[in-house]
Amino acid sequence: MVQISSTNNQKSGSNSKEVKKNGAVKTMAPRKFLFVSIDGLIGDIAWQVVKEGHEVKYYIENPEDKEVADGFVSKIDDWKKEVDWADIIVFDDVLGQGKKAKKLREQGKLVVGGSHYTDQLEDDRSFGQEELKKYGVPILPYKEFTSFDEGIEFVKENPGRYVIKPSGEAQNMKGLLFIGEEEDGRDVIQVLGDYNKAWAKKIPVFQLQKRITGVEIAVGAFFNGKEFIYPINVNFEHKKLFPGNLGPSTGEMGTVVFHSESNKIFNSTLKKFEEKLAEENYVGYIDINCIVNSNGIYPLEFTSRFGYPHISILQDSMITPIGEFLYDLASGNKIQLKVRSGFHIGVRLVVPPFPFRDKETFEVKSKDSIIYFKKPVDGIHLEDVKLVNGELVVTGSSGVVLIVCGSGQTMKQAQNQVYGRIRNIMIPHMYYRTDIGDRWFEDSDKLHNWGYLREI
Repeated sequence: MVQISSTNNQKSGSNSKEVKKNGAVKTMAPRKFLFVSIDGLIGDIAWQVVKEGHEVKYYIENPEDKEVADGFVSKIDDWKKEVDWADIIVFDDVLGQGKKAKKLREQGKLVVGGSHYTDQLEDDRSFGQEELKKYGVPILPYKEFTSFDEGIEFVKENPGRYVIKPSGEAQNMKGLLFIGEEEDGRDVIQVLGDYNKAWAKKIPVFQLQKRITGVEIAVGAFFNGKEFIYPINVNFEHKKLFPGNLGPSTGEMGTVVFHSESNKIFNSTLKKFEEKLAEENYVGYIDINCIVNSNGIYPLEFTSRFGYPHISILQDSMITPIGEFLYDLASGNKIQLKVRSGFHIGVRLVVPPFPFRDKETFEVKSKDSIIYFKKPVDGIHLEDVKLVNGELVVTGSSGVVLIVCGSGQTMKQAQNQVYGRIRNIMIPHMYYRTDIGDRWFEDSDKLHNWGYLREI
């Protein structure tokens, strides 16, 4: 039987109007939440909202992911028929979802979601970079290509280290992002040649961006249609598959988060977009990933939506109930987000064929595997799982199964808690990184010395 401990003092399946948080009782009438997803990414947040006593209906567009979150939330086949039913509608992605969100807002609905503009910030890398430049944010040199042959010729004529970044929908295939190591660019030329043979039709547009050394760091915050909500958060993604930052790039293997008041990185990047986001009536979360060094801050890319597994880690660190928070956010209310201090770590537990897509391997090795808990475990968040006869079972198509979270006043305490929890979970063929958070012990000295983490 499933043995997930109730997190954040919430009782699973409770219909109570009262959510108890750190000894305080917060009263909020149950609301009707409609979650709209392309690939079933937001199932965990929908489940948390159910546990807070709200009604939830959940729509997933991708047929391969239709079973994700079955048994945890009510599922529907046509979200448009439920618009009138819903008190609030939550979109979980870009790729055209922002246009739908904006239209519903204009009709008077409470919506968490973006606009065509905010979708474009993420989906079109060159547009995002040009907008940064427009708002006075320094960017790294880059060039956009629609031909791999032209990209190869460019590197031959301009030798150097580059990062290959697919644009549009192809950027969701994280394993295709390539970071060059050779000063003459020969490794980039080799990979561009390989992509030309295998991926030319699926990658119509890509960027070559100059690579620099430094600390990779992201800052993000929620936005209520008018202004940013504080505190912001600082986060460090761990994108490579193996410990030591080795192997192929993945969507993400784990993330470290801590909450902060405004700091130099935030004020130098996202804060400059506050007026434009208000003009767009953007509601949701927005994040910008950067490389920083002693010379400056260089933004790499926007995430103008919830990040995954980042939103589940944030929810785990929040004292404010996530359902109440999302409703207030969509209502345009000025919110003082209550969060736990310290460090918060989320580690992804994955199974074959992640990070690759191979339907046959997934069905043979992973599909319908049972997730076993040696004892009840706190800090568990859902990804591609369903509930069958009281058992958590692997489903979907990606091989991304669970996020396990842990917190502590020090990084070491947070690491000890999260990895202690993981040791009580068994999934056939599962793997995960054992070093999430290790970067902090070196990177923090640099960040403090450069002054980027000072609260302003």
